[in-house]
Amino acid sequence: MADAARRLTALAQEALGVPLPVRIRAWDGSEAGPPGAPTLVVRRRRALRRLLWKPGELGLARAWVAGDLDIEGDLYEALDRLSGLVWERSSGRRQLPALAALRALRDPELRAALRAAVALAGPGLPPAPPPEEAPVRRGPLHTLRSDRAAISHHYDVGNDFYELVLGPSMVYSCAYWEGAGQSLEDAQRAKLDLVCRKLALGSGQRLLDVGCGWGSMVLHAAREYGVRAVGITLSEEQATYARKRIADAGLTDRVEIRVQDYREVTDGPYDAISSIGMAEHVGSVRYAAYAESLHGLLAPGGRLLNHQIARRPDPDETSYRVDEFIDRYVFPDGELAPVGRTVGQLEEAGFEVRDVEAIREHYALTLRRWVVNLEANWARAAAVTSPGRARVWRLYMAACAVSFERNRIGVNQVLAVRTPLSGAAGMPLRTRDWRG
Repeated sequence: MADAARRLTALAQEALGVPLPVRIRAWDGSEAGPPGAPTLVVRRRRALRRLLWKPGELGLARAWVAGDLDIEGDLYEALDRLSGLVWERSSGRRQLPALAALRALRDPELRAALRAAVALAGPGLPPAPPPEEAPVRRGPLHTLRSDRAAISHHYDVGNDFYELVLGPSMVYSCAYWEGAGQSLEDAQRAKLDLVCRKLALGSGQRLLDVGCGWGSMVLHAAREYGVRAVGITLSEEQATYARKRIADAGLTDRVEIRVQDYREVTDGPYDAISSIGMAEHVGSVRYAAYAESLHGLLAPGGRLLNHQIARRPDPDETSYRVDEFIDRYVFPDGELAPVGRTVGQLEEAGFEVRDVEAIREHYALTLRRWVVNLEANWARAAAVTSPGRARVWRLYMAACAVSFERNRIGVNQVLAVRTPLSGAAGMPLRTRDWRG
């Protein structure tokens, strides 16, 4: 009798202490769980071996990327239902693996459940991680070398792939929406223009774009506002793509793209600096130096627009740990900080913070559009990277959309000025006059 799904459901409930909020379909065709709920499809018994050898988020991630697990039904609803059981629950227990193991050894019911799980998983050594997983890093974080390797893992997966996901705008950060009926390209153009207006860009000014991606910001600023722009990135593939776009637009006399770290820029002063979706890569150990570097590169009166994802503050900030799935499959060494800490560090570096705009809901809308693009081009996306990489991005973007919608993470545009000693910051009396 095919009953693997029933046994899996019972085991999950025993381990979690609460009913599983999704249905399960197992490799033997059996199903169990609440009717009408999204279905977690366990395609192979190997998924259980991954979880037994690496319980928690990383084991689930490996099973998903390898195709051992899938979801049928509304992906966002499934992730929302599971998030409280997997991601939030595991984040609160990251410091207790030894205690959990001792409890399992001492508890007869848990020992019986473990034996049942082993029997259901079948014999075998732990499966190798999918090739899309980044290797464990050794040594200090956020050196020039380690940051280049982390950026390469994330961005050097093929410009063709990013074209399919991001669309013609090639902007890999939160768009700025008037409403859900707006096109992604128009919303990204609106975001770039908002940044330019917040920076008060004008003809002949020098702009530094830190983490310039595929060149969209510097292109827009040079074409629409007449600036002379330098964009820096650590990704060779991004730089090659951006340089071609600039040449095609006839802007090589006004825009330069460099493969360069922000710590290596020495040709200030700049009139304005944009850092859009880059500061998440900096890391807590380097953030003060990052802020000081940008402050030193600005001319007195120059403005910084720092567009950065933020997490909710932890009651005990020392307990913060980077999300395992994102660290191993998406952004190696990436870190999120509460917005208050970001503002504080910018001011500690000498900036005067003049405005903070929270645009959390805008990122949820953006991510959902990227998921639509990926799903519409699934076969091509899997072909130009790998099926596993496409699965990483579908899960990552959908899970992040849910996190933004539920206020687990946010995103903020922080406008700061290198205010001169005279105190003349050059800001309008009504701060948000840039809206036009």
